[in-house]
Amino acid sequence: LRILISTDNHLGVWEKDETRRDDSFRTFEEVLQLAVEKRVDTVLLGGDLFHENKPSRSTLVKAIQLLSKYCLNDRPIRFRILSDQSVNFVSGRVNFENPNLNIGLPVFTIHGNHDDPAGQDSLSAVDILSQTGLVNYFGKHVRGGAARITLSPVLIEKGSTRLCLYGLGNIRDERLGRSFQTPGCVQWQRPASTPGYPSDCWINMFVLHQNRVQHTAFAKACVREEHLPPFLDLVVWGHEHECRQAGGWVFGFGRYIVQPGSSVATALSEGESRPKHALLLEVKGTNFRLQKFRLRTVRPFEFESVALRDVQPPLKPEDTEEVTRFLTAKVGATEVHQRRYRRDGGNPDSAPLLPLIRLRVDYTGFSTVNSQRLGQRFVGKVANPHDMLQWTKAPARSRRDEEGAYLRPDALDQSRIEDLIRQHLGPNALEVLLG
Repeated sequence: LRILISTDNHLGVWEKDETRRDDSFRTFEEVLQLAVEKRVDTVLLGGDLFHENKPSRSTLVKAIQLLSKYCLNDRPIRFRILSDQSVNFVSGRVNFENPNLNIGLPVFTIHGNHDDPAGQDSLSAVDILSQTGLVNYFGKHVRGGAARITLSPVLIEKGSTRLCLYGLGNIRDERLGRSFQTPGCVQWQRPASTPGYPSDCWINMFVLHQNRVQHTAFAKACVREEHLPPFLDLVVWGHEHECRQAGGWVFGFGRYIVQPGSSVATALSEGESRPKHALLLEVKGTNFRLQKFRLRTVRPFEFESVALRDVQPPLKPEDTEEVTRFLTAKVGATEVHQRRYRRDGGNPDSAPLLPLIRLRVDYTGFSTVNSQRLGQRFVGKVANPHDMLQWTKAPARSRRDEEGAYLRPDALDQSRIEDLIRQHLGPNALEVLLG
């Protein structure tokens, strides 16, 4: 069973930028082309297919055109779904079993935090693609208050290979983190052991779209790896945009976690500047392996940091012209490096793309210079001439408590209803309320 995995495609990002408007579509098409080239059985998307919950008509039309181009054909489907499709999929059944459609490349997807369901009917653009039959939307869970989360797997069989695929679209991290820590709040449905299908014949795989690392001051603002059940063999982690190419075993829990990362840069951050990949998962029996494929249509992105106080020979803080000349030379050298990269390692079949450049400048002890005026010198040479520079200062020392944590008065006032329930009624209180 061959599955191409991609996450965080963010179709429509930068659509109002004349230079970058097609970046997300160009790379998403490369992902679909790779799926056809590698003759995969299916494509699995890990959320944030769209950059917005309500994408523009242009974005929606382009997405439909790409999916129609690569998914509608006469290729035979060589696997089958054994589970209850009315439970698994938003549309009620898998698209390649619809007699009115001719699906040759099935696409399975969950939603992310950008294209999450919203409104009275809890709908998003992914629901539109699902109803057109172009994607198989699973892992949608409408949750309010302290309700249970029930995860029903998609059971896939190809020959002697059986894949138990769990999916969960994005839920607010604080809430989902507490749910995983509350006994009985997250229910994992396991395939029953039957003749010909023993319980140990399944590869258990989970795709989710959540914070993997703590991005806020609250300890529960992410899903921790140790809270996932031990029977999972493979976890595909969407939402984090940096590609951790080799994945990694979580020792003590017996599972493999892979983080494909995004296919397009949505922010000018250091993590986004690293190479983008799609992953090929091959499952045979109860064994699997992963291969990574670097995406070649991604716009080149160079990220560097410099502290003006550390430059040699030293710069004069009061001489803004000298600082401007230094920064201009620094950006120019980076732009030349990116032109060399495009010539040596870029896609030879496509026209060169103007690079993205972000220079993070620590100006402690100095004054800033006019970024717009400096950027004018690089119009037509870089894709983002007016926001190449990011000005930062060394952080001031903060008060800490005895354990070394930051003291934030506003954080001390935060309370959560689930925490109060557990504190006063015990760890099984939610089970009592839900029962």
